[in-house]
Amino acid sequence: MKRLTDFIEKQSFGVCDAIGKRVGFSSGSVRLSFMYASFFTFGSPIVLYFALAFWMNVRRALRQQRRTVWDL
Repeated sequence: MKRLTDFIEKQSFGVCDAIGKRVGFSSGSVRLSFMYASFFTFGSPIVLYFALAFWMNVRRALRQQRRTVWDL
């Protein structure tokens, strides 16, 4: 079960894991919160999830492109 969860988390942008690390909760509880919120609000947290995934990928790309003065 743990390997399946890790695979899904890696394939789904790692948003729940990043939120869990920042807040101090487990990624499983963050995932459950997203699912419950999606059921109760008819899917609106999914938009938030994809916005966070987009932002995380932009930040990751900016970090990789940034060069130092010593890199010529």
